[in-house]
Amino acid sequence: MEEGRQPPMESGEAPENEVSHLWEAYEQARGNEARNALAEHYLPLVRYVAGRLAISLPAHVDRDDLLSSGFFGLLDAIERFDTERNIKFETYASVRIRGAMVDYLRAKDWMPVTARSRVRKYGDTMAQLTNDLGRAPTDEEIQQAMALSDKEFRALQAQLAMATMVPIDDMSVETLEAATPSPSAAIEEEELRKTLAKAIDKLPEKERIVVSLYYYDELTLKEIAQILHLTEARISQLHSKAVFRLRGSLARMKASLI
Repeated sequence: MEEGRQPPMESGEAPENEVSHLWEAYEQARGNEARNALAEHYLPLVRYVAGRLAISLPAHVDRDDLLSSGFFGLLDAIERFDTERNIKFETYASVRIRGAMVDYLRAKDWMPVTARSRVRKYGDTMAQLTNDLGRAPTDEEIQQAMALSDKEFRALQAQLAMATMVPIDDMSVETLEAATPSPSAAIEEEELRKTLAKAIDKLPEKERIVVSLYYYDELTLKEIAQILHLTEARISQLHSKAVFRLRGSLARMKASLI
């Protein structure tokens, strides 16, 4: 989550000074009662992260199970958080919460091996066609290159959302916990951002809009669907295609550096 936007305040949330008192109480006692008080305050963060992650998930994923796993991620974040570090708790916790949710999804292993193989082939085909054509390939061109029937290609498109449940802005907890990056690492990260920005500019219009609304304006799947007057399933599909295109662009950049 970007630090510029925090989850909306909900009724019953404690004011900032009370939150500071909650952290002080927890730091002093490290007891379950103080920890649970903090967890109750930050529960909206779990719902917020779940809503953001939903853009990458099929409809059959149980939201309650997702929230439960996210809650355990929140507890883990509270226990591990170092108040002396120059990191906002919401930023740190959102990574742990999403990580717990993704671990839960991966543990379910609800994507068959054959589907994973086909999704991998889709990504390779899209990257190859983009390189050959010098532009983003159409669905028809991808379908033809993969030699899939209409029915098979529709099934594949439905599976793409599962394969992109960890989107392009994925951050590792280690990144947040690490010390200040070296100058060379900072330069490499800046180059990566520039490459990503150029790749986003080359996306088809609807995919570019979805990426912009999701990653920069931090809107949810439902909010984007309302703005574009499309179904949530269609927005998820556009997001998945964009992620594959962007991953291909980043992969080509990394290959050029080797």
